[in-house]
Amino acid sequence: MHAHCLPFLLHAWCALFQAGAATVGTATLRTRGQPSSPSPLAYMLSLYRNPLPGADIIRSLQAQDVEVDGQNWTFAFDFSFLSQEEDLAWAELRLQLPSPVDLPTEGSLAIEIFHQPKPDGEQASASCLERFQMDLFTVTLPQVTFSLGSMVLEVTRPLSKWLKCPGALEKQMSRVAGECWQQPPTPPATNVLLMLYSNLSQKQRQLGGSTLLWEAESSWRAQEGQLSREWGKRHRRHHSPDRSQLCRKVKFQVDFNLIGWGSWIIYPKQYNAYRCEGECPNPVGEEFHPTNHAYIQSLLKRYQPHRVPSPCCAPVKTKPLSMLYVDNGRVLLDHHKDMIVEECGCL
Repeated sequence: MHAHCLPFLLHAWCALFQAGAATVGTATLRTRGQPSSPSPLAYMLSLYRNPLPGADIIRSLQAQDVEVDGQNWTFAFDFSFLSQEEDLAWAELRLQLPSPVDLPTEGSLAIEIFHQPKPDGEQASASCLERFQMDLFTVTLPQVTFSLGSMVLEVTRPLSKWLKCPGALEKQMSRVAGECWQQPPTPPATNVLLMLYSNLSQKQRQLGGSTLLWEAESSWRAQEGQLSREWGKRHRRHHSPDRSQLCRKVKFQVDFNLIGWGSWIIYPKQYNAYRCEGECPNPVGEEFHPTNHAYIQSLLKRYQPHRVPSPCCAPVKTKPLSMLYVDNGRVLLDHHKDMIVEECGCL
């Protein structure tokens, strides 16, 4: 969208909202029927086909509840996915308004965001659901933009702390009683999305490993125990290796004299390089630092054992060795990388 069109669109939307407010009054954003177009799935598919740079993970959360009361706007989402530390690069609320609302021409909007877990089977019929306040903040009109038929509110700063400290929400839930929210007789229309663009933390990048494994373990299927039950059925059919025989680091003494290098290496004459040996379980766990490829291979090995081999036990972290040696009559001190195994994993 060209920059010179934005003031005109803002003025047009404000005029539309004010005109509607004169006849409709303050509107509550609850409607019957299907979500507005484009749907959340369609929007995510557009991002898939035209990915934005600079984000490892893009999440879309559909609102569990939406209320608009003048300049006070309330949104409830299920933040149960919070499990690993991430750096939030950008967050925005995308609203497709089914009816006019009173958008102020000046001042700001008060935005309140709640964590409201999706009810399970027993809670679905309850009239009162528990939810927890995550933040209350203001959004100024310059932060309101329009894109692809949606009103967009930028909300990065208030939400970044929750992704940076994923355990904080669980601690707050155990310490503070949530407020009771009365379910409306008609579920709210799912025409409000919270888009989260995040990157893995520096700590996660240094650890490496399978991002797909983290997603699978924190997915709704894993949380509801479906994956555990599926794996449990197959666990009885397949051999499970002894824990003592799993992939691990073992001693590996290297003597330079035995390989004919003792004449020019001054120090050390021998050292413990360590090596990796053992079996990789199927499916492989996070403690074995698998790549995404190794994780998928271990799943296939579990479900179709004759189709692929298990991942291999191999070094995933090494450190250098300082060596003092003679080279063309000169004595050199050099630090050679990847000489000593520090950690083993399944690749």
